[in-house]
Amino acid sequence: MRSMLVLGVTLAACLQGGCKTEPTWPLWEAYTRSAFDPQGRIVDHGAGDRTTSEGQAYGMFFALVANDRVRFDKLVHWTEDNLASGDLTLRLPAWSWGKAPDGTWKTLDQNPASDADLWMAYALLEAGRLWHDPRYEKMGTAMASRIAQQEVALVRSLGATLLPGPQGFHPDAGTWVLNPSYLPPSVLSYMATTFPRGPWGAVLASVPIMLTQGSGNGFAMDWLTAGGSVRPAESPEQRLAGAQESKAVGSYDAIRVYLWLGIADPETPGVQASLAGLGGMAEQLKRHTAPPERVDESGASLSGDGPVGFSAAVVPYLHTLNMRSEEKLQMERMSAMKDPATGLYGRNASYYDQNLVLFANGWLEQRYRMDRQGQLKLKWR
Repeated sequence: MRSMLVLGVTLAACLQGGCKTEPTWPLWEAYTRSAFDPQGRIVDHGAGDRTTSEGQAYGMFFALVANDRVRFDKLVHWTEDNLASGDLTLRLPAWSWGKAPDGTWKTLDQNPASDADLWMAYALLEAGRLWHDPRYEKMGTAMASRIAQQEVALVRSLGATLLPGPQGFHPDAGTWVLNPSYLPPSVLSYMATTFPRGPWGAVLASVPIMLTQGSGNGFAMDWLTAGGSVRPAESPEQRLAGAQESKAVGSYDAIRVYLWLGIADPETPGVQASLAGLGGMAEQLKRHTAPPERVDESGASLSGDGPVGFSAAVVPYLHTLNMRSEEKLQMERMSAMKDPATGLYGRNASYYDQNLVLFANGWLEQRYRMDRQGQLKLKWR
């Protein structure tokens, strides 16, 4: 009787407009006010209002975490129309779209980026499952199959692994160019579980080898080369330019490695082995108040402190390592760099910083978790 009375009071309150609903995600709303074009594209204002497949893929993930079906649909439709020639089941999205030198707005780089492709396929598959939409499951399945066909390669010393894109990363018969931050273990574990006949289990198994053998004195590196061995390398841009003093560094790409390991379930295959090979950042943060912006392969800092997004990226990593005082320090640094007027982070509220903070913020607020198979557990569910 008492429970029925309470229910009646609750229903009466709802009818009078007093229902409390699940709050929106404030950071996602702040980000979309700044970066979401109503047509459905994420705009990088710091890069000439360019849009990348990475931004679209991350946007889809965050929209799913926020239960924002309207923006998710718009992101998918814009991506399909402008980056995939109208059909994501037939082709992977182009990496970059923006204003060309002749003043027209169009695709600037047709070569897909495998990290964006992987996150996009994952977001579509999980959107299909969580929103019960078979269209998205079909699109995600087709994308995963195409990634496996076009962007996975058998690499000497690693086995099957993920190339950064279909073109330009196998310069000669014995050399492959790799980017460790393109291989989030949770997403790979999800693909291995969802498509057990695909190459995904082998790709996941390559991650700890890549991260431990290719680290720079315990720091993740932006780029590696693999052949007879795995070692840190200069970026493809430096390689193409023939720079005289080019060197391997760990910086804006590599910072995501710590983030992906931190947000993964600790039981995800390869995560513990990967963490064991990347102790350099943990040791650094015992002695310094911020992650370094750039380190060389000896672990020496090449510049000052990293931006606010770097602090966000290492918070889940430090939590996983049970480094509570260091975690708290990075969270305090994030809070100090938040603009109360906009709700965004950093002096210039850069696109990349906001994405790193969104991943960390959503995880910290338990808006999402990934189990050991990479399946999403969402707050709104």
